[in-house]
Amino acid sequence: FTVLFVYFTSVSTAQTTDCLCLREQCMNAANGCESVWNVVEDVCNISVLGNRCKAEDAIGCNRIIHILADEYPEFKNCVCTSDDFCSITTLLGKQCSIDEDNISTETKLQWSLSALSKQAYTANSTCLDVNKECVEDEVCNKQLSLYLKACSVNKKCNMEECQAALRFFYENMPFEVAQMMIFCDCTQPDESCHRAKELLHGKPCAVTAVPPPSCLNVIHMCEENELCRKKYTAFRSKCWRHVTKKCYNDEACLQTLLKDGMPCSANADCKAAYISNWGTMLRVKCTCQNLPATEHYLCKLFHHMLHSKTCFN
Repeated sequence: FTVLFVYFTSVSTAQTTDCLCLREQCMNAANGCESVWNVVEDVCNISVLGNRCKAEDAIGCNRIIHILADEYPEFKNCVCTSDDFCSITTLLGKQCSIDEDNISTETKLQWSLSALSKQAYTANSTCLDVNKECVEDEVCNKQLSLYLKACSVNKKCNMEECQAALRFFYENMPFEVAQMMIFCDCTQPDESCHRAKELLHGKPCAVTAVPPPSCLNVIHMCEENELCRKKYTAFRSKCWRHVTKKCYNDEACLQTLLKDGMPCSANADCKAAYISNWGTMLRVKCTCQNLPATEHYLCKLFHHMLHSKTCFN
């Protein structure tokens, strides 16, 4: 959750050894970088460092490479993110290379062949039904399998790795499909449905920390992370425009906001910003217990913004 600390500020793309050194620092950092790199190795099918990339899914390989570079900008000197050929050239060679425009085009083409993506979003879809539809859809199932592999309950949970996979999962699907999965629910006490809901929503691995952090700490940690900060800023501006930082230190203002139910926009832009939060620390379950009275209302405000479903009911 902390910013990756590196001991050098520039890495020459002509010197593979420098990028290998950066990779070693990433693997040893206790901040989630190792988890994202592990997903890169998995998606790009890297069995031994230095071997050429043998990725069957070049598009997916480059997507996760971009996520790595976005979350840990130090890697951008080892990643070609703007040229026609995009890959970790100094580490993997050009075997994963693909035109940036082709990534978007190929992704759209894959989903255009998906029957699931043609379904209009309907509220109150059960998670069991949505899960079955994804499994039966070749394109969706391929994405789901990769995500579940990283977040499998059959192995020891790695929260950062699971969160990275969850972000990757939802960032690369049509908005209508993402809505069906994010806003699905279980109307009956059906164990199968609730299990499907947990799988689709990254529970428990991506959202459960022990002990649960305060919601104030969640916001503070998010604002210290460049990627999370951007997502939170967009979420607040799209959904909670009336919640301003001027109110944060005004208890009467905070009480008024909470008393009024804090209405939000709940439009398509708001929903997209909310979906973008999944796979970040903003979705980690947080608490307002055992906080000083002076921080209680602000914590309740953040908890409501991050976890209340009243905005979309």
